Amino acid sequence: MAQLSAVDRAEHWRRTRNLMIGHLVVWFIFSFGVHMFADQLYYVNFFGWPLSYYLAAQGSLIVFVVQLFLFNRQQNAIDVQFGVDEASHAIK
Repeated sequence: MAQLSAVDRAEHWRRTRNLMIGHLVVWFIFSFGVHMFADQLYYVNFFGWPLSYYLAAQGSLIVFVVQLFLFNRQQNAIDVQFGVDEASHAIK
């Protein structure tokens, strides 16, 4: 692990925390918010279930998978900036 100064360590943690909070907000919106309003689109049944709930569930899963890859990429960029990524500590 790279030796970070107290200021750099605090900044790294602040950026990581803000990234995590941002992604948790998006997760919450797509977990609960989208499904709360899905019943307003209750027009078509899909195998006995409202199509709106099916589309909300499938859309949420897609968003979650994209969010995982996006979070990984953003966190890696923060780690590279502060020199605490895995590549900078590889055995040469």
